[in-house]
Amino acid sequence: MMTRSRITIQTIRHCRAILILAVVTGLALAPAGSSRAQNGGLVDVALVLAVDSSASVDFNEFNLQLQGLALAFRDPQLAEAILDGPNASIAVSMIEWSSSDQQRLSIPWTRIGSEAEAQAFADRIDAAPRLINTGATSISSAILFGSELLKAAPYVATRQVIDLSGDGYNNQGPALSVARTHVIDQGITINALGIENQVLGLTDYFREALIGGFGAFAIKALDYQDYTGQIRRKLLRELAPPAVSFLHPIPMQMQRTAEAF
Repeated sequence: MMTRSRITIQTIRHCRAILILAVVTGLALAPAGSSRAQNGGLVDVALVLAVDSSASVDFNEFNLQLQGLALAFRDPQLAEAILDGPNASIAVSMIEWSSSDQQRLSIPWTRIGSEAEAQAFADRIDAAPRLINTGATSISSAILFGSELLKAAPYVATRQVIDLSGDGYNNQGPALSVARTHVIDQGITINALGIENQVLGLTDYFREALIGGFGAFAIKALDYQDYTGQIRRKLLRELAPPAVSFLHPIPMQMQRTAEAF
């Protein structure tokens, strides 16, 4: 039997392989490393939007997730929040996730530094097809994939955030506790939105088992209709300046405190 840590390593290798494929097929990513500032510049937040595409999410519910995200990025208040940051810009990508071997990059890294660019990103969300049609609920694999995507981002970000939405418990892949620790130890914040159309109390589970990092929080949506308003609220909170100002990327030791909200 494999150990939990070894399962996690295999999953990380799988995530890296998918990202390499994305580069080869022209989907995404500029090189990581010390050249990030030259390649993409400085941003206040690098944000991975992780959209649930598992078997429990039908096409109407999937589309409601995308509609909610698109409406949020069209909101002038969101553009204002972006422009209020020290670098007046963010970087955003969007992924779909389900089983431990099912994560897909839907929209590659995109810099947003104006209301027009936020509107253009909303248009890309509207046009995004569903890439995963079924599968289990591997939240652990989703956040590991998100962490690899952040590592490959062509930007230097003051904060790195995975914004995961889901409607069920982790039921496949690495232990969530192992994956969560691995991600948080990289200085990444994990926030969550629990969609409680089927699983009551899911948001409490997210608060206890998933979120973590500097200023981490979870928000509840009663169902997919409620998601539209709640994702806007969540994004506005994620993009707001943290309580303590940081001029450089946040030291790792300061990432370990999660806020239960």
